[in-house]
Amino acid sequence: MSESLPEIYLARHGETAWTISHQHTGRTDIPLTERGERNARSLGERLRGMAFTKVLVSPLQRAHRTALLAGFGDAGEMEPDLMEWDYGRYDGLTTVDIHKVQPDWSLFRDGCPGGESVAAVGARADRAVAKLRAIDGRVCVLLFGHGHFFRVLTARWLGLAPADARLFFLSTASLSVLGYEHSRDEPAIRLWNDVRHVTT
Repeated sequence: MSESLPEIYLARHGETAWTISHQHTGRTDIPLTERGERNARSLGERLRGMAFTKVLVSPLQRAHRTALLAGFGDAGEMEPDLMEWDYGRYDGLTTVDIHKVQPDWSLFRDGCPGGESVAAVGARADRAVAKLRAIDGRVCVLLFGHGHFFRVLTARWLGLAPADARLFFLSTASLSVLGYEHSRDEPAIRLWNDVRHVTT
């Protein structure tokens, strides 16, 4: 890999009670479960010894707590653009609940009433990508954030439409890496949804 190409590490927050119940968790600020805290520490073990030029963290407590338990609380800089999708009136509902009132609903096509559209989340992801790409040199940046937003961020990193985020899946406390192959004209996924450090 060229010395001038950065790598972007995506660390999804640990498990919450709503992860277990499959409720959409947007701006509702809920804590990690005990298992979520344990896996945040395991994520820290996985990242031990790595040097990051910058650490950016979503302001929501589940991401901030994950960063803290992983050992990056002091280094982390809050970045509002990394917040999870605003699900509006669908926050706290499961997909099954939503389909009872809107049977053909799809998050990555329809967005959320009273919350963010797909285009709005895509625009937020574009701002984040622009900030990351403005960093010069061979650097590693670590982001602590959320599943659906990271999926959109990844789609935009690759030059795909925000709706194509539906093609990617992320587990809690997972680690992924975005970067390039040979040059900045070839954005690539270098690692995806790695959960080897996660315990049950």
